Amino acid sequence: MKDSIGYKVFKVINAIVLILIVIATVYPFWNVVVQSFSSENAITAGNVVLTPVGFNLDTYKYVMNDSIFWINYKNTIIYTVVGTAISLFLTTTLAYVTSKKYLPGRRFFIGLSVFTMFFAGGLIPNYLLIKSLGWMNTMWAVTVPGALSIFNMLIMKSFFESMPDALEEAAIIDGATPFQILMRIILPLSKPILATMVLFYAVGAWNAWFGAFLYMDNKNLFPVSVYLRNLVKGATGAKGATGAEAQNADEQSQVSSNIKAVTMVLTVLPVLVVYPFCQKYFVNGIMIGSVKG
Repeated sequence: MKDSIGYKVFKVINAIVLILIVIATVYPFWNVVVQSFSSENAITAGNVVLTPVGFNLDTYKYVMNDSIFWINYKNTIIYTVVGTAISLFLTTTLAYVTSKKYLPGRRFFIGLSVFTMFFAGGLIPNYLLIKSLGWMNTMWAVTVPGALSIFNMLIMKSFFESMPDALEEAAIIDGATPFQILMRIILPLSKPILATMVLFYAVGAWNAWFGAFLYMDNKNLFPVSVYLRNLVKGATGAKGATGAEAQNADEQSQVSSNIKAVTMVLTVLPVLVVYPFCQKYFVNGIMIGSVKG
């Protein structure tokens, strides 16, 4: 059966619209990459569009020759792995428990969880809590507060609720405990939603900087996001430096115009590398976990 003329026109228009959307989505990222390799004058003059102008690697050299950068990069990897593991554990256990309709007080616990999405203790109480726990300048100050996202928990809860009750009933008849049911039956069937949660939490932990900025004052413990933030701030202020403060001003001012582009490239690159491998699970997990019926 041949396609009608109207359907052929629709496919052409649809293809054109999708191509334009792809260009509009990809171009900002590409422009940032191009700016990271361009000269200061070209960026300031607005001459950088699709290709680097005045090819420049000074910023990359400036950043990558700093040993603190690699220490902070290692810290970010550790914080991301540990934080994601904690978040995934808390989210999975709470979502699985609240997905059971026979749980006493189920509505209360769900309501209490949702309540925290709209009301929080505030910045000062959080700071005092971290300080009283002795977590200042520790990994736990970055990984534990905010480890549980109620929004992600509700998505995972919906995913668990969509599973047939017969799976759990059969396991109970065979003598399985709730923990064995979760570990041996539910989680192996939950790879899409687990991969989605890992992606959500890992990206959030990788980009997080405010917690470390607030609870840490040792630069050897900073994540790379705080290092790059301080680098941008230092490069921005370098142009106005005088006297002894101007010793490194020339070197920093050379990278001040494209340092934001470089920092974005260095920060986003690991996520861009990992995302294609998680994309199929991401789509399946979001669709199944957010739509029932």
